[in-house]
Amino acid sequence: MARSDEIPVPQPTGEPRSFSLPGTLAQRWNALAVAACGATVLVMGYRHRWTNDDALIYTRAVRQILAGNGPVFNVAERAETSTGTLWQWLLAAGSAVPGVDDPLRLAVALGLLLTVVGYLLALDGTRRMIRLTRPAGALLPVGVVLLLPLCATWDYATSGLETGLSFAYLGGCWWLLVHARVLRARVEGGGPALPATAFALGLGPLVRPDLALVSGLFLVALWLMWRPGWRTTLGWAGAAVALPVAYEVFRAGYYGVLVPLPAIAKEASGTEWRFGWDYLLNTVNTYALWVPLGLLTAYALHAAVRRALGRRPGDAPTPDDAQAPDGLHGPAGLHEPDGVHGPDGTRRPCGGHVADAALVGAPVVAGLLSAFFVVKIGGDFMHGRMVLPALFLVLLPVFLLPYGRTTAALAGAVGVWGLVCALALRPPIESPDDPRIVFDSHTVYQHILGDRHPVGQLAHTTTPRAFTTAARRTIENGNHGLVLRLPYDKGYPVVPLAPHVRAPVAAAEARLGHAGAVLPLDGFVIDILGLANPLGAHTEPVSHKKAGHEKPIDRAWIVADVTAPGTSVPGVDSGDVRAARHALTCGPLPELLASTREAMSPARFWDNLTGAWDRTRMRVPADPVEAERALCRRG
Repeated sequence: MARSDEIPVPQPTGEPRSFSLPGTLAQRWNALAVAACGATVLVMGYRHRWTNDDALIYTRAVRQILAGNGPVFNVAERAETSTGTLWQWLLAAGSAVPGVDDPLRLAVALGLLLTVVGYLLALDGTRRMIRLTRPAGALLPVGVVLLLPLCATWDYATSGLETGLSFAYLGGCWWLLVHARVLRARVEGGGPALPATAFALGLGPLVRPDLALVSGLFLVALWLMWRPGWRTTLGWAGAAVALPVAYEVFRAGYYGVLVPLPAIAKEASGTEWRFGWDYLLNTVNTYALWVPLGLLTAYALHAAVRRALGRRPGDAPTPDDAQAPDGLHGPAGLHEPDGVHGPDGTRRPCGGHVADAALVGAPVVAGLLSAFFVVKIGGDFMHGRMVLPALFLVLLPVFLLPYGRTTAALAGAVGVWGLVCALALRPPIESPDDPRIVFDSHTVYQHILGDRHPVGQLAHTTTPRAFTTAARRTIENGNHGLVLRLPYDKGYPVVPLAPHVRAPVAAAEARLGHAGAVLPLDGFVIDILGLANPLGAHTEPVSHKKAGHEKPIDRAWIVADVTAPGTSVPGVDSGDVRAARHALTCGPLPELLASTREAMSPARFWDNLTGAWDRTRMRVPADPVEAERALCRRG
C-alpha cells in the first residue's frame, strides 16, 4: 500500500481515554445502523407504493419515445411535459428492455431502488467524512432519523415521479464531494483532475431544473477544496456543463422554449411568499419537525462553542484532536499551510478549515436555498414533496454522528420523537382552511381509485369515470371528435374536430396523465391546465387556489383551436370563441403554435432556437376578448 494511502493510527497517550466500543464491534454496529436505515426506507416505501396522475404524464412521453414519435406528449405537437429530463429517458431506456410492458410499474420499482441507493450513499458519505478525523469508533444515526419516520418520505419513495432519482443524485453528489475531500487529504502535491466528479455534479438541471442550484454550490465546494489552476478549472467547468448545455440547445431548437413547459405553466420564476410559507408549515407542523430541528441546532451551537473555546491560541489540544490522524483537526478538518503550490501550478486550499467549511456548508446552504426557493414560488399541492429534498440536504452532514455522551442523549431524544412521528403523526387528507390547496396525494388517490397500491396503468384507467366513458365511446364509434370537459364539471360533450386536426380523437381534460393513458398515442390530448398546452402555458395566471394549476384555459381557446368555424358548444360563449379564433391569427400566437406544430426541419430548429428566449417570456391574456384586443390592436 502506498504511503499516501496509509491512515495514521493514533498512539496511546497519557490522557484519559474516552469511551469507545472495540474496533470490530463498532464496525459491525456502524454497518448495522446504515443497513437498518436503508432497510427502513425500502420497507416503508414498498408498503406505501403508489402512483399519481403526474406519473402518467411521464409514462405517456416514454411510450411516445418507444413508439418512435420522439419525446412528446402528442404526436402532432412538440411539448416537453417531463420536468425531470433524466427520469424520462431513464424510464424509456428501462422500458425498452424485453419483458417490461408497463413503464408505470417500472417507475415505481426504479424510484424505490434509487431512493434507497440515495440514502445509502448519503450515509456512507457522512461516515467517510467522519473518518477523516475519527478513524475508528461507533456512529449513531441522528440526522437521518428526522427523515425516516415521515409519511411523506414513505410516499415519495415511489409515486412514479422523479423524486427517487433526486435522492439518488443528492446522495451521490454528497458521496462524491466527500470522496474528493478524502483524496485532497491524502495528496501531497498537485492532485489529479476530477472531471468525472464535476460531470456528475453538473447533472442537477437534468434531474430537476431547480437542482441547478445544488449543482452550482457543490461545484463551488469542489473548487474550494482543491483550488486547481485555471486549466483544470476550465476542464471541470466544461465537464459539468457539457450535457446540460447540449440538452438545452436541443430543447430550445426542438420545443422552442428554454425550460420544460410545466415550468412556464407553473410560473416557476414567480413569487408567492404567503402560499409558500403555508406549504412549508404544512410539513413542519404536521410532524412537529421543529422539535428535532431545534435539538440539532442546539447541539450544533454547543459543538461550535466548544470548538471555538478549544482552538484559542496557546490552548492545549483537545482529546478529539489527540485522536485524529496527523494533520487532521476538527470535525472533518485538513490543516494545510496557505499558499502552497504543486508542481503543475495547482494551488493548495487556503487552509484546511476552508475546505472543511466548503464540504459541510455546501449541502446545508443548498438545502436552505432550496427551501427558500420552494417558499418563494408558492410551494406545491402535494404534501411534503418539495420540502423533502431541502431537508435531506440540510441534514446530510449530521446523518451520522460519532458516539459520545452528548450525541447519545441527542440520538435518544430524536429517536423518541421519531417513534411518536412514525406511529401517530399523519398529514391531513386536505387542508380546507388554508388559502391554497395542499393535500395528502397518496391517500386521495387510494380513495379515488379504490386501490391500496395503484402502481400500474390499469389501476388508473379501469375505474369508471365520466371522462373515461365518453372518451372510450368516441374511440369505439370512430368519431373524429373532441371530448371536452366543461367548466365546473358540467359534462363531457363530444364536438366534431376540424378537418385540419389529424388525430382520430381529441380530449380536453384536467387530469392530463389520465387522459393520456385513456387516449391512444395518436390521439390529441389538450391539457386545460396548461402543463402540456403550449398556448395555455403562455397565458397569464388567473387562479391561485392550487399550486401549479394557476392557468385553467378558457374553453373558447380550445374550441377555436381544434374545431371548424361556426361550431357551437353548449356552455361555451360563442362570442369568446370568435375572439379566440381572431386572436390566434394575431401577434406572436401563430408563430408560437408553429414552433410546436410545424414539421421539424433545420430551418424550423434554427427559428425555434433563436426565438426561444422571447417565446419563454411571452404571456398573453387568458381572456380571449382581452387577448384579441391586446394582440390584434382593436379598440
